[in-house]
Amino acid sequence: MIFNSDRIGQICNLLRRTGETELLPRFQSRIPNRVVEKTSSFDVVSDADQAAEHLICNELAAMFPGALLVGEETSGNDPDAIAKLGHADIAFLIDPIDGTKNFTSGVPLFGSMIAGLLNGEIVFAAIHDPICNETSLALRGEGAWVLRADDTEIPLRVARPCAPEQMNIVAGTNFLPPHLRLVVQKNLPNFSMNFWLRCAAHEYRIAASGHCELLVYNKLMPWDHAAGWLLHREAGGHSAHFDGTEYLPTHTTGGLICAPNRESWLAARDSLFGGNPDTATG
Repeated sequence: MIFNSDRIGQICNLLRRTGETELLPRFQSRIPNRVVEKTSSFDVVSDADQAAEHLICNELAAMFPGALLVGEETSGNDPDAIAKLGHADIAFLIDPIDGTKNFTSGVPLFGSMIAGLLNGEIVFAAIHDPICNETSLALRGEGAWVLRADDTEIPLRVARPCAPEQMNIVAGTNFLPPHLRLVVQKNLPNFSMNFWLRCAAHEYRIAASGHCELLVYNKLMPWDHAAGWLLHREAGGHSAHFDGTEYLPTHTTGGLICAPNRESWLAARDSLFGGNPDTATG
């Protein structure tokens, strides 16, 4: 098996070292961290992103010779890179810092994510929190768990299913198209509480550990979602595009809803879109 316990341990150690040597020194301003806007003042890249991605990619290439490596900073502008994910024997999606805006603002809500794919299927996920020095892990068919700094393992499980009015949800409406944003914003009072952390890495961790019931995303770059999708699935959750079809890492549109099970997913979608699923796709 490619992702055996030794390989998983090596990847966890890589993420820990990346956090200790490339991320935390820059986050704590012990070394400079130049920040550049990409598409907006919210969408930024820093020296830390680039240094961390370089380290992670180099070591993954040594561990898995010939693997396709798709990183946000090195491959994000290459439309062919995402398409290749569906055909590669083994591939990795790397997000060196998810939550870069938080990172560069001094907010300790950011993480590093790696998803491993075999023949286009997501089979391994690692989401590392450098602040707490713990890593959330998932292996397809083997469940999801947290590896803590003392190397103890804690199983992950999504929240119990509940009605929409009892759900705590992540729904960052900023990335929804205007017509859908209005519908969803109007229907958010149907839920118990709505919040957004500006960091999918932590949002997926919270949902996979049962501390919120629903995640709603529209912008689906694969390095932002592949690892979290598997973590949530292996923790017992159900997810799908807005129209109910299955998410794949090559999909960058269609939205994504993650819920405790299919029944609560359907109820939440109806509450989000006013009982008319066509609203989400029209």
